[in-house]
Amino acid sequence: TLLLEAARRLVAERGPDAVTTDDIATAAGVGKGTLFRRFGSRSALMIELLDEDEKAHQHAFLFGPPPLGPGAPPLERLLAYGRARLEFVHAHLALLLEANRDPNARFNAPATLHHRHLRVLLEQAGTTGDLDAQAAALQALLDAEYVQHQLREGGHTLPSLADAWESVARK
Repeated sequence: TLLLEAARRLVAERGPDAVTTDDIATAAGVGKGTLFRRFGSRSALMIELLDEDEKAHQHAFLFGPPPLGPGAPPLERLLAYGRARLEFVHAHLALLLEANRDPNARFNAPATLHHRHLRVLLEQAGTTGDLDAQAAALQALLDAEYVQHQLREGGHTLPSLADAWESVARK
């Protein structure tokens, strides 16, 4: 749609945090009300911008080649997932941060799928205990705000965050 094209272009030019809903509506030649009727919120628009890449990422871990996709042992898949998701979060950090301004975005369909995938891999790996809590803990280490904080303030690099995630996942 015109709104998505305008939003993609403006976000690519300025970054998501520097683009207002007024900017997007104006660039698309529609009123701001049209934008909100179509998407409901700014966060929902940001999630829509992420949708294509998110679907490709999901396809890779659900159906792609091992070790990320089926065919590798569960632990190998779990470790590959963590590294791939961390790379995805880093590559889409600004959009994810904007999308996460809506608290409901943290529990949307993609987040639920990621949680379920982690839980299934933990179960297949023979992990004991509360698998939902363990999946949530692993997922929290891949949260955009956490990743941003660790990269900016925590002295981490992307490889050191990946290594830390792998260390927790192995436990």
